[in-house]
Amino acid sequence: MKRALLATALTLVATGALADPPVQQRKPPAEFDFSVAASAGAGTSGIAAIQTIVLKGDPTKPGLYTIMLRIPANTRIAAHTHPDDRIGTVISGTWYFGYGKVFDAAALQALPPGSFYTEPPADPHFAETRDGPVVLQITGYGPTGTTY
Repeated sequence: MKRALLATALTLVATGALADPPVQQRKPPAEFDFSVAASAGAGTSGIAAIQTIVLKGDPTKPGLYTIMLRIPANTRIAAHTHPDDRIGTVISGTWYFGYGKVFDAAALQALPPGSFYTEPPADPHFAETRDGPVVLQITGYGPTGTTY
């Protein structure tokens, strides 16, 4: 009997059945609180002016995460990589995004609201904003980081 209970418990742990249930969340844009946003860490590319809020998960730990970034106008992000596979969606503003080992303005593509792009693992990319700020949503499977 004890063996059967132990086997059942181990099965439940292994399958995640004993894990905390997912948290249900609904939040319209007006409720995003960028006043508590991090100005360092995941999503900021090391640029203090970029604000990031975590919507789901923890980008510093293994697992799925989603972050939202607010990037001010006239911000340039040099070529860099991330260890994880990421997908970005432009929420507002026009994001200028390109792939390559060095920043190349000619390689930038304008991505208006509703656009999406990928940041494959270890694939160098770069970006900039121009005359207006940009809000992005990025989802990946952590842990994440930035390497210039």
